[in-house]
Amino acid sequence: MAHPPHPSRPVVRAVLVEDHHMVAEAIRLAWADSGEVEVVATVGSVAAAVTEVRRHRPDVVLLDRRLPDGDGLDAIGRFEEWGARVLVLTGEATVSVAARAAEAGAAGLVLKSARLEELTDAVLRVAAGEVVFDGGLLGGVLDQLTGRAKSGVVPLTVREREALVLMAAGASTEEMGARMGVARNTVRNHVQRVLEKLGARSKLEAVAIARRDGLLD
Repeated sequence: MAHPPHPSRPVVRAVLVEDHHMVAEAIRLAWADSGEVEVVATVGSVAAAVTEVRRHRPDVVLLDRRLPDGDGLDAIGRFEEWGARVLVLTGEATVSVAARAAEAGAAGLVLKSARLEELTDAVLRVAAGEVVFDGGLLGGVLDQLTGRAKSGVVPLTVREREALVLMAAGASTEEMGARMGVARNTVRNHVQRVLEKLGARSKLEAVAIARRDGLLD
């Protein structure tokens, strides 16, 4: 029997990118009964994922790393353009893999061996704006990211600082645009300047550097 969704929380719309059909179908069927996550498309390649994310504009993309036509991490930036947050699904959880996912813009990483309840919780948290990395990895990820920071950071403008605060809150590009009252392209420009000034390669890295340097106190 399907469980009704949480009364105060809308159903999360997700695109599932997994090239192993049995794994993808098991996840899709389980979520069909959960009442919390709706799989709007299931695909098995980077190219198909780009098409379906553009078509459906999901809340979350659950993304396998190793796909027949390339590394899923390389497409994360494109998914964010359409307002989706990305949760990486991987069989390998190391600091280097997690750091690379974070650099690419992923909002989290979860193991394929995770229980369905853990996977569902991770998807819901990512959809709610949280960053979801295993506690045992997060410290190492932040160490790697902040270790690449440049010295002599240029002061941020008021708008750039506002963008940084929203980034730290886990807001998507669309949410940032709505909060700041500007177009998506303007948001991307602000974010890019923040990344350049902080010497960061991703939003998560920028937030880590900002926290280390007291810019978010």
